[in-house]
Amino acid sequence: MDGYTYYGVALMRRPGPRLADGIVTHIARTPVDPVLAARQYTIYQETVASAGWRVHEIDPAPEHPDSVFVEDPLVVCEDLAVLTRSGAEARRGEIEGVEAAVRTLGLRVARIEKPGTLDGGDVLQVGETVYVGVGTRTNEDGADQLEQLLAPLGRKVHRVALGEVLHLKSAVTALPDGSFVGLPELVETASLPPIRRAPEEPGAHVLPLGGRDVLVSAAASETIHQLTADHWRVLPVDISEFEKLEACVTCLSVLIPDRDRPDRG
Repeated sequence: MDGYTYYGVALMRRPGPRLADGIVTHIARTPVDPVLAARQYTIYQETVASAGWRVHEIDPAPEHPDSVFVEDPLVVCEDLAVLTRSGAEARRGEIEGVEAAVRTLGLRVARIEKPGTLDGGDVLQVGETVYVGVGTRTNEDGADQLEQLLAPLGRKVHRVALGEVLHLKSAVTALPDGSFVGLPELVETASLPPIRRAPEEPGAHVLPLGGRDVLVSAAASETIHQLTADHWRVLPVDISEFEKLEACVTCLSVLIPDRDRPDRG
């Protein structure tokens, strides 16, 4: 793609052979097809790349079934990479390869330390504001530590109490214009802007890719219709095998914008 200007780097991690053993918390476990999951991952990766992101794959972690969900062990804000400490103890070993990747990219590295817990899926960054879901995976201490780390970068942290939902971004996400879409009954809404109710559960999850591009689960047909009518360029992806493990489109990547240039949108 000679002469093409990229938005930045998309960190991803290929699913391993034990994917079907991933943690399930709020839904019934159903069989996962690892071959189909691998194909879906490749299409997801190609879709993100087609929207202008350079894909950087983190070394696989086959001993960790949930390692494909690279959003959780890492929060990136400007040039700072925060390695998290998951409330799910079985996932804490995932950070090793993640740390190596962000150091390769030249990011500064910090850590959430015991007794704090934090999952990246609980961290929603919207402009200078950072919303942190506090629930089973992220505790108050973890939110406090993240707030201290991000304060020098000018970020203001708001805590959001979670209901029966795995992560904050399982319930609510933000479109590129900063407006919120999701399922407001799953979170304490007092610290959040108004939330546009998604017509179906997968529609609560959107991943802004720059400009008017948004990645959405192919299962969210009514949401896709609504967003298209609102003149967003919707890129649907089938992630059905990952959705069986409570994942959504944000879980499979960490987008790190180029710091040397403004967003093209």
